[in-house]
Amino acid sequence: MGGFTNEFDISLNSGRVVCESLNENNYHAYPCVVTKTEWYNPGDDGKKHPVNPCNLSISLNGRIIKPNLVFNTIHGSPGEDGQIAALCKLQNIPQTSTHFYSAALSFNKRDCLSVLKAHGITCAKSIYCDNGSAPKFNYVKSQLGLPFFVKPNRSGSSFGVSKVKEKSQYEQALTSAFKEDDQILIERGLKGVEVSVGAYSYRGKTIIFSPTEIISDNDFFDLNAKYEGKAQEITPARISDYETSQVKAITEKIYEVLEIKGVCRADFIIENGQAYFIELNTTPGLSRASIIPKQVSHSGLTLTEFFDHLIQETLNTYKTHLT
Repeated sequence: MGGFTNEFDISLNSGRVVCESLNENNYHAYPCVVTKTEWYNPGDDGKKHPVNPCNLSISLNGRIIKPNLVFNTIHGSPGEDGQIAALCKLQNIPQTSTHFYSAALSFNKRDCLSVLKAHGITCAKSIYCDNGSAPKFNYVKSQLGLPFFVKPNRSGSSFGVSKVKEKSQYEQALTSAFKEDDQILIERGLKGVEVSVGAYSYRGKTIIFSPTEIISDNDFFDLNAKYEGKAQEITPARISDYETSQVKAITEKIYEVLEIKGVCRADFIIENGQAYFIELNTTPGLSRASIIPKQVSHSGLTLTEFFDHLIQETLNTYKTHLT
């Protein structure tokens, strides 16, 4: 839990929920907080016990604790961009999130959209640019119309995302996005119903949750709306059976095309009956206020059962690869 980005505190909340929910008869959880300067286990004694970032072992009161499995709840880098998955792969440690390639691909919005468009997934029209080469407002307006969104290419939780309705907002939107990443995506503003769909695999089968409808009190589903209760999240979404089937089928296709493992969440906006894919989160929020836990509850599972499914599927897949 933790990480190198502004999603640090959000990740800690997810990690705490996992630790609190795991069945103590089956698992002994050792929280590992990752920061830019240190990796440590916040022990029950109030001390920071060092974690070796090379093999994730913990030095705990004279003992060396080596993990049987890593439960990855880091949002952003280094958890969602594939670095933790790559480390675990090198150390031969099973881990619950997807493998490093699909994590890195989905974390890069431009690359993810490019791959999925080639597989027939409908996405909003967008423009990609690097810092120092941002297009002029009038060009963006001519290509995308108004409003449009300016987003960091590699970021989460809506950090640095702005909705631009007029020329006076454009430069500040660029500044906010470039604070988060030196690559940005400028995307057409879709008008419709926003939904989010969770997916995971269990016993070799891809399971798709019922979609959640998102209604933001703010201008869009921004950081405050996500984490300060300024949005309604309705599960199941109040959309037609056709639209429900559509977003679930697209989510399943994305899960399988990108060969995702573990739990993920795909976000869509449905405009005039057509679902447009927005982005994929391969280490989605697991706090009490997050969408996935609500979809888990609606499916009839407890978080304890769901996390057990993720762990057992990870271990079974790992054993299969060994043989």
